[in-house]
Amino acid sequence: MAQSTAHKPELPDKEEHRAHVLSLPLERGQSDREPHSYERWLIHKLMRMAGSPPIRFRLWNGDVIEPEVQDARFTLHLTDHKALYSLVANPNLAFGDLYAAGRLEIDGDLPDLMESLYRAVHAARQKWPRWLDALWRNHNPRATGISEAKENIHHHYDLGNEFYQLWLDEAEMQYTCAYYEQADNTLEQAQLAKLEHVCRKLRLKPGMTVVEAGCGWGGLARYMARNYGVKVHSYNISREQLAYARAEAERQGLDNLVTFVEDDYRNIEGQYDAFVSIGMLEHVGKDNYPALSELIKRSLKPNGIALLHSIGRNRPMLMNAWIEKRIFPGAYPPSIGEFMEICEHSDFSVLDVENLRLHYAQTLTHWMDNFTANQDQVTEMYDEHFTRAWRLYLAGSIAAFRAGSLQLFQVVFTHGDNNQLPQSRQELYTFPATPEGV
Repeated sequence: MAQSTAHKPELPDKEEHRAHVLSLPLERGQSDREPHSYERWLIHKLMRMAGSPPIRFRLWNGDVIEPEVQDARFTLHLTDHKALYSLVANPNLAFGDLYAAGRLEIDGDLPDLMESLYRAVHAARQKWPRWLDALWRNHNPRATGISEAKENIHHHYDLGNEFYQLWLDEAEMQYTCAYYEQADNTLEQAQLAKLEHVCRKLRLKPGMTVVEAGCGWGGLARYMARNYGVKVHSYNISREQLAYARAEAERQGLDNLVTFVEDDYRNIEGQYDAFVSIGMLEHVGKDNYPALSELIKRSLKPNGIALLHSIGRNRPMLMNAWIEKRIFPGAYPPSIGEFMEICEHSDFSVLDVENLRLHYAQTLTHWMDNFTANQDQVTEMYDEHFTRAWRLYLAGSIAAFRAGSLQLFQVVFTHGDNNQLPQSRQELYTFPATPEGV
């Protein structure tokens, strides 16, 4: 099983990606006055509404407010009184903004804190009055039409390849959930195992044709071509990613098998033996699911197989307001029911559903370890606020998968009348997917 080695990053000019440095509310209020009694009441009320997590508050003047129900495991330090009012008015947005801006400091393990918050809020939310749920939900999710999608993707994926090289795997630059056959697998081993796992589910054979919607840095396309001898057409609208993908394909001598197309997935043409999309469905938008379903139907040959790999939820829910605004504009992780709507719309037959939730928690833990080790370089490339925002994003994502707030679905399906199907799943697991020596 051949592997590639991604190149080590070279730091770009700091001004190159200046447009992506976050615009955050940096204004501070008074930090030397005594807190009012109603401000103390607000904190207690906020904590009760959040399910009484094990958190104490240290206020701008040094006063400490302990939790009412249990001993504190974490401390939140508010640097000014305006930070408190922002947090109470819209905690889903303000928590991330205040942390990134340095107006909210945290004592304690960040992923553990976020997991405690998610679990507490999930339990408490069932008892919220409708007005509170309406007040705190994500009010401004971004559109995902063709023009909007380009800007959404640019916001997140065109931050610079050098940035992602600092903390993604060195095998194939995978920014999606890895597959850990063994708990002690390295990130590189697990990512290559994920690619192998996907290829097996698609039942790839030499000479087959594959179309990929959203190729990232091209790792899956190159892996399929290199290890299975298939021809791949991969679509992406991120120029930064495509530049890397094409250069790597040429370097590995795979450009005769892999074609990277700078275009929206909605413009895919032709018919293929397999349709695959790893980590793009989150950006499609629920309103576009019927069109996506029809696209897959016309793109698949009569005996073709499709696989969609996506972050998901246990029930329909908008993306967290801060993640959607600052990190992943236009993102919407579907519930498994919404996922199935894609299959039902075109009368597809679902062959396999797998949830890799805990695999993603472990993947993110590896990413955060790498990010932390290189955070000084990240700050040099952007600024401290950007670094803090992404640290919180990674920590919150770890917590969300641990707490079950997020899932990771892999769904395999085919035309409803396709009878050319394997009799068993044995060949998916006949030998380890995890490569040795990586």
